[in-house]
Amino acid sequence: MFEFIANIMRIPDLRNRILFTLAMLGVYRLGVFIPAPGVDRTALADFFANNQNSLFGMYDMFTGGALEQFSVFVLGIMPYISASIIIQLMTVVMPQVERLKNEGQSGRNKITQWTRYLTIGIAIIQSSAIAVSLEQMKTLGGTDVVIEAGWPFRLMTIITMTAGSCFIMWLGEQITDRGIGNGASLIITCGIIAALPNGVRQTVEMVRIEQINLLELVLMLGFMVAVIMGIVFVERGQRKIPIQYAKRVVGRQVYGGQATHLPMKVNVSGVIPPIFASSVLMFPATVGTFYDHPLFEAMQSAFMPGSWVYNVTYVVMIVFFAYFYTAVTFNPVDVADNLRKHGGYIPGVRPGKQTADYLDRILTRLTAGGSIYLASICILPTVLISNYGVPFYFGGTGLLIIVSVALDTVGQIEGHLLTRHYDGILGPKSSKVKGRRSKMLTL
Repeated sequence: MFEFIANIMRIPDLRNRILFTLAMLGVYRLGVFIPAPGVDRTALADFFANNQNSLFGMYDMFTGGALEQFSVFVLGIMPYISASIIIQLMTVVMPQVERLKNEGQSGRNKITQWTRYLTIGIAIIQSSAIAVSLEQMKTLGGTDVVIEAGWPFRLMTIITMTAGSCFIMWLGEQITDRGIGNGASLIITCGIIAALPNGVRQTVEMVRIEQINLLELVLMLGFMVAVIMGIVFVERGQRKIPIQYAKRVVGRQVYGGQATHLPMKVNVSGVIPPIFASSVLMFPATVGTFYDHPLFEAMQSAFMPGSWVYNVTYVVMIVFFAYFYTAVTFNPVDVADNLRKHGGYIPGVRPGKQTADYLDRILTRLTAGGSIYLASICILPTVLISNYGVPFYFGGTGLLIIVSVALDTVGQIEGHLLTRHYDGILGPKSSKVKGRRSKMLTL
């Protein structure tokens, strides 16, 4: 480990990227503690004290505690994720957007610009809903959360939250371009890790009051270790498809003829499906939380974490987004065409359409297994909370995001080291372990 760190320090570019990433994440964490004006902090703390391990706990996990603090970063990076979902859906259903995506860097820049504008629009809508909802929030003692309700408070909240969300989006872009790893992934991971000490404190308190005995605590920790090992095992799992390149004679030189393989991950979509599904499922439960209407109250109870409607919908949406995001990021037809153009083929499979069908069949099976794995991991919070009351921070979604993003980031660091002939974190044999770039959304 010390040699690994020393190797990083010897490479100025990699060292600067890591330090820049840490600095940007530090700026993000400082912003979480900048309070937004117009809210009674004591009343808000009382409200959250009575709504732990609920929808608010899950949303607070993704925002890194910004919701409980009611900081300028309350919206977090979720508006950007929602905008990315909409843009990627448009890429699939609208041929014009798909053509723009295939135009190269200029087309991708245009789509990025649309995503930013849509992020601002979604942030304005969400901040407006939060401002109106805060005016209706009361503690159990009847104390209003908002000090002085009205349009001045609403406009101030909309401007503050939208600006905070845009700043986080900019931070993520800077980390992706000038740092190491993916900005959006690291921001979400940073928020989850920052909430872990509070989760540990709550768990220790539960042991102290004998709500959880020591045997249950040991079993829970062992179960968490087993889950982490399972995540690492599946995330590193690959299906290697053999590729053979035909020999080509150009002048007096002979090119090609080597045998290689095409790696296809078991979990092609990464952590995108759980994040997409969580962001979508937060909407109906949030609406039902703040509006007193029989329809909204029924929506709230149906989509609260732990209910069978929530669990079934969550699993279905994870499977859907796993297939959807895989279809967006991996096109078997394009891969087959590129292989044919470069003289490559899969032994026993004809180039062209048969190769595309073969890759599509393998990809469908891998995605089926990957989506079941994701759904199984992410449904763990329900089991832990219903049986032990464990905080959300120890749930499967949080563990999945932390471990996956950590593997992606370490993989990118190893890539920098190996290209400069340094050993990676695993030593001389680490050259056999190829990292992959994060599947998270990029600006």
